[in-house]
Amino acid sequence: MNITVDDALSEAGAGRFQRRLMAIFGLVWAADAMQVVAVGFAAPSIAASFGLDMRTALQSGTLFFLGMFLGAALFGRLADRVGRRNVLIVTVACDAVFGLASALSPDFQWLLALRFLTGAAVGGTLPVDYAMMAEFLPPKNRGRWLVWLEGFWALGTLIVALTAWAAATWALGAPWKLIYIVAALPACIGIFLRLWVPESPMYLLRRDREPQARAIINRVRVANGAPALPEGARLILPPTAPAPAGGILAPGLARTTLAVLSVWFLVSLSYYGVFVWLPGKLATEGFGFVRGYGFLVVLALAQLPGYALAAWGVDNWGRQRTLRIFLMLSALGCLAFVTAGSALLVAGALMLMSFALLGTWGALYALTPEVYPTTLRATGMGMAGAVARLGGLAAPSVLAVLATSDFNAMIGLFAALLVLAAVLSFAIGRETRGVSIA
Repeated sequence: MNITVDDALSEAGAGRFQRRLMAIFGLVWAADAMQVVAVGFAAPSIAASFGLDMRTALQSGTLFFLGMFLGAALFGRLADRVGRRNVLIVTVACDAVFGLASALSPDFQWLLALRFLTGAAVGGTLPVDYAMMAEFLPPKNRGRWLVWLEGFWALGTLIVALTAWAAATWALGAPWKLIYIVAALPACIGIFLRLWVPESPMYLLRRDREPQARAIINRVRVANGAPALPEGARLILPPTAPAPAGGILAPGLARTTLAVLSVWFLVSLSYYGVFVWLPGKLATEGFGFVRGYGFLVVLALAQLPGYALAAWGVDNWGRQRTLRIFLMLSALGCLAFVTAGSALLVAGALMLMSFALLGTWGALYALTPEVYPTTLRATGMGMAGAVARLGGLAAPSVLAVLATSDFNAMIGLFAALLVLAAVLSFAIGRETRGVSIA
């Protein structure tokens, strides 16, 4: 008797095994978020410690995002070749080691080198994390659970914002060191927890390792209170699973890939453009009463309901419709900021931006792994992550002139880019809600 991976997972449902997996992946996801948002939060104190201006201090962010770009492309492809589990263990270990070492940097040059290496580790973790979590979820639960995983990003952002706020309140001499240490701690714990995570059964089936895949599926089923597969049952991939020649740019996937990558780039440029420059802006000049790290904590909290609505939306409205709704809300928040005539309206616009941009990421991360077959999933997520890092690279470097000369104009530009992303999303193609991802 043959049974597909999706059917075997659906019979067991999403239960204790997936909750444990969510806790482990979520911890490291929060750690990665902390490393990313630390770019903006640490920059003011880096400038003060080393006698630099903000544009120079944000070179630490440029090198970090360059590392993420290379790490996402390299480790995504590697995970499709040697397996998800091994790659994840290596990248999380590097995240912890280089993240902690960053706090001990004796000079700015050492800091740049260590932030590059930390970025490469984080860039390798993000796409493989999502691909692997998706492959352990039943189709009907996948979208909502993936957005919940993305919700740990808001938790990481909140922790860094609270750390920066505490460092400013206590008047620490070098707050960036505390921020980097706190950002690395979850990855230190995650190294050991990752050893519990088994290899993806879909990956094993693609490598003709059915007995190992069946053993892992039985482990999932028993943990969730379902019986193991019957004796003589053979685990298979769905017969309709596509395996296109030519990779993610094969004729059947090229249009989808180009649309997905374009949306990732535009969303990334807008998100990092806001959250790389906004912490320094609020920590120094502010907008009336909207100033300081305390308000950044409020913005981090505003992200949580954005994820909650996105988690509901991807299963009820569909992945693509949810994505477009949040893209337009993000653009509306940017436009409201540019036209705001009072500090109260600025506060409302910033909260809408934070709410909607993180909901956008939730929908985008739920959609992207589902448009690729197992053999290309980590590659597709890795390439999307790499393209997103190009947006991250541009935020502290290419946008520096605009950010320092006309902050409002930069936010207005993001409004236009987010509308463009919503339009381009129509080229992605089929809706993937409830569809097999084999």
